[in-house]
Amino acid sequence: MEAKKLLIMDSSPLGTVGESTRKIMYSVALSLVPALAVSVWMFGWEAVRVLVLTSIFCVGLEAIIAKFSRQKIDYMDGSALVTGILLAMNVPSNAPWWLLFIGSLVAIVLGKQVFGGLGQNIFNPALVARVFLLISFPLQMTTWPLPQVFDGSTGATPLGILKTEGVGAIAKLNVGDLAMGHMGGSLGEISALALLIGAAFLFYKKYITWEIPVTFIGTVFVFTGIFYAINPAQYASPVFHMFTGGLFLGALYMATDMVTSPLSFKGKLIFGFGCGFFTALIRLFGSYPEGVSFAILFMNAFVPLLDRYFPEKKFGMVNNG
Repeated sequence: MEAKKLLIMDSSPLGTVGESTRKIMYSVALSLVPALAVSVWMFGWEAVRVLVLTSIFCVGLEAIIAKFSRQKIDYMDGSALVTGILLAMNVPSNAPWWLLFIGSLVAIVLGKQVFGGLGQNIFNPALVARVFLLISFPLQMTTWPLPQVFDGSTGATPLGILKTEGVGAIAKLNVGDLAMGHMGGSLGEISALALLIGAAFLFYKKYITWEIPVTFIGTVFVFTGIFYAINPAQYASPVFHMFTGGLFLGALYMATDMVTSPLSFKGKLIFGFGCGFFTALIRLFGSYPEGVSFAILFMNAFVPLLDRYFPEKKFGMVNNG
């Protein structure tokens, strides 16, 4: 009987690999260094303050939970640190400390530990915190310091300008500047190029694959491009939508979260398409200027169904079709 149990194969993960959770998580943190460096260059020491506080809060809160929990929790495995970094990249650089603490608390407790800890959470913890903060404290979460202006001046993001003032107000914005990060926004919204450089390392290590990022970004490009082609006087170009907001951060780092994304090739394609579709839908017709966070969380809820109806091919399975 015991021998038969050893032959039972279930969904991934199967067997062992040479990469530990700790190694993967710290590698992800390392890959974010280029984007964080650009954030510090753009927003100065305030960006460092936000990053340090969210990292300390997330790791510290998980350490406290580990202290009083009956389950074994490795709070130094890097997962809490990555959550803290991603949370920092989803808030303005002028966010007050108490907002960062509340966000960290929501991310670690409601986004992660309430489901049973690492590997069991349904939704991306950092995005759960971001959406909670955005709904609960909209003023603090939508007051954006201007890049490389250190006198406390604030302004709207390009997507915010588009939403409130229309296409004419963004005509003077240069796509090259947007790609390099010369715009207002959260720490992780200001340099698509830096995020791509960091993600290249993750692709090289095969921690992430192309299906979700490409279908996510491609769907936003195609869907916004259709409306731009129909009425360019009302809708912004798809290139503008690519390089503004949190599209690259969401597609490369949040939607590809190993725990909250599908396992199979088909599941990843559908997941990426859904993320892109709902992001574009909210940007074009919703009341919020940005839809990346909402779209990813919405699609996170469908991951169990995608894994069920489009299962990963098990080791040893032969395709008889």
